[in-house]
Amino acid sequence: MSHALIEPVVALVRAAGERILPYWHSELAVREKADASPVTAADLAAHALLDAGLRALDGDIPVLSEEDCEHPLAERAGWTRWWLVDPLDGTKEFIGGSDEFTVNVALIENGRVLFGVVGIPARGTCYYGGAGLGAHCRDADGRIRPLQVRQRPAERFTVVASKRHGSPQQTRLLDALREQHGDLELASIGSSLKFCLLADGLADCYPRLAPTSQWDTAAAQGVLEGAGGEVLDLQGQPLGYEAHDSYLNPFFLALPRGVDWRGELLAISTPLSASAS
Repeated sequence: MSHALIEPVVALVRAAGERILPYWHSELAVREKADASPVTAADLAAHALLDAGLRALDGDIPVLSEEDCEHPLAERAGWTRWWLVDPLDGTKEFIGGSDEFTVNVALIENGRVLFGVVGIPARGTCYYGGAGLGAHCRDADGRIRPLQVRQRPAERFTVVASKRHGSPQQTRLLDALREQHGDLELASIGSSLKFCLLADGLADCYPRLAPTSQWDTAAAQGVLEGAGGEVLDLQGQPLGYEAHDSYLNPFFLALPRGVDWRGELLAISTPLSASAS
């Protein structure tokens, strides 16, 4: 890893995870935000730590967090570099007692992810990486191993699916993939860990034809890109993070870069974008 800010951000993400853990498996007051998503004291505690820590690293880099996103478009449109943060991704998993929740921090420059850090507090594990920087996983004991996507399925073609979010378009895509690849292995997991399965060579594709926000994806996209993957919209363009009125992402496909079935995937996905609009 060659970017000077990666190690300090890894340390911040781990510290935010430690701030979250005392709330896990405890009685929590859950408040519903305007978009009907839940927020807890754990989300807010992690946000406060990350916001202060990132500003201390470089006060000239703005921080855009899910828990502090009321920045006017005119302001954001002038940013060339910023932090994109989800202090607790997978709040529903967290509330339900699952360990599949993460802390996500990405550094964005000109609408592209420079690098991302994804911490898994309940496991003491941290994924980090970026395009041209490689990708690594650091476990709870401090051991570090490199990450690399796989170019061919190990046995059956493995598709990562959301535990909670589906759509008619996604169902049609899965049916088309079965026609091309036979019986699929479906790996269901929460939060940004879906990208990390691909980065770790444990799955082949993560199609997301249901809503996500920019802070849900940016950090893990950095990890996947560092491991040799890519994230495309349904027209085959890289998923970017330019300033828009909405923080919602378009539907996307996450996959290893250079696989021979890339064109087939886009051919069956592109028509679905019309029904998504």
